[in-house]
Amino acid sequence: MKAFIEKIEPYTYSLMRMAVGFLFLWHGSQKLLNFPPAGYSMPAHIQFVAGPVELIGGFLIMTGLLTRISAFVASGQMAFAYWLAHGTHALLPIQNQGELAALYCFVFLAIWARGPGRWAVENLLKNSG
Repeated sequence: MKAFIEKIEPYTYSLMRMAVGFLFLWHGSQKLLNFPPAGYSMPAHIQFVAGPVELIGGFLIMTGLLTRISAFVASGQMAFAYWLAHGTHALLPIQNQGELAALYCFVFLAIWARGPGRWAVENLLKNSG
């Protein structure tokens, strides 16, 4: 069993990175393009500062291009979002509805530490040069 898990780990990590990037980019799409419609309005500073980080950063993380830089910036944004939008209401994420921001923050931190993984545009560019 251990050998099987070790064999598939690089692929499951890449799938996780791609899924997280894909999910994150839709937050930016919602803020910048209003697609899918949010159903509520948000302050301009959140829309035009967080939106590009989420849309562009999510795309870069999903594709595995500039992964570490994008993940580091996204992790910082999510830490900032947690303390600015959620942490002022209550300390625990379960109480302040900040679970998603906290999870994104630490997943992006792990992606920053681990890098792009097996399936990544960075690998294609490195191998073609």
